[in-house]
Amino acid sequence: MTHLAKLDIIIRDIIEPSAITVDRDGAFPRTAIRALGEAGLLGLTCATEVGGMGLGLAEASHVVECIAQACPSTAMVVTMHFSATAVIEKFGAEALRREVAAGRHLSTLAWSEAGSRSHFWAPVGTAVREGDGYLLDGAKTMVTSANEADSYIWSSRPAQAEGASTLWLVGSKTVGLTQPNPFDGMGLRGNCSAPLVCKSMRLPQSAMLGADGGGFDIMIGVVLPVFSTLIASNSIGLMETAISRSIAHVSGNKFEHLGSSLADLPTIRAYIARAKIRADMARTLRDDTLAALAAGRPDAMLRVMQVKAGAAEAALEVTDIAMRVCGGAAFRKDVGVERCFRDARAASVMSPTSDVLYDFIGKAVCGLPVFG
Repeated sequence: MTHLAKLDIIIRDIIEPSAITVDRDGAFPRTAIRALGEAGLLGLTCATEVGGMGLGLAEASHVVECIAQACPSTAMVVTMHFSATAVIEKFGAEALRREVAAGRHLSTLAWSEAGSRSHFWAPVGTAVREGDGYLLDGAKTMVTSANEADSYIWSSRPAQAEGASTLWLVGSKTVGLTQPNPFDGMGLRGNCSAPLVCKSMRLPQSAMLGADGGGFDIMIGVVLPVFSTLIASNSIGLMETAISRSIAHVSGNKFEHLGSSLADLPTIRAYIARAKIRADMARTLRDDTLAALAAGRPDAMLRVMQVKAGAAEAALEVTDIAMRVCGGAAFRKDVGVERCFRDARAASVMSPTSDVLYDFIGKAVCGLPVFG
């Protein structure tokens, strides 16, 4: 059975039926993640030499988009896992890579800090050399899969070297790591995006991923292309669901005294058309981003910055339209549009936010240093 066939079955039998409960209860989708792991899908991008599928970002994007059509919370957990896996594949020990490839290890990124906001590459948390290891202190504001993942790709200031940051592999059970508050959000309620704090957290030298002070290059060169493209794929998936549910509503509801459906109104059809155009534009940009990365095109990093902002802002517009065309029915949870509306709010404010990306993109097209 192909990985896509396995994915379709998991979505049909597990992810879609539990999506309402995941959202209503703010419940982490453990059953779905376990099923994805057992099917080998969490090891989709791991090398075949360690037991993974050896597939790339295009296939990962498809997986995230399909999951997002059913449950964006689950898709976000998978997005952050694939983003963390990119680092583990490049710098992690073989034993860990095999665990990830086998679907027995869930990871995520722990970068967001109140002190650096959307400038995720410049953490405030510290790492200090002590004996043959390091002591880390810091606080992360929003960590997807907090207390649910097996490990975190943690960022800190360099311990001794020059540079903006250093990355670390932090096990979820590491002494000194705590979660001060649970997650109870408006949207993506099942992704458990909670704060994490470390105080005098001791790590061995082997926990350092890459060189001390080398975090910036890993964040921008290794992770950002994966993260931005997959976040965009999440937005694309939920847009497709918002549009399909809107079409079902306006096609299935009538003005009884006129004998016509809501879809017979030109204004309704025009709104649906606008939503479809915006979603298709986001998909086209995502696909061109994949093509640019695969070909090593000069505009690849520009596309990486554009794709997250483009898809995130498109999702805001599309879900606004879905709420409008469904009217009062959109406020009912059984219609499913309001969940898309809430979930769509997250991508535009996830670091780097759309506003920060607009600044980066503007700098890039004006020939200025982007991260200066």
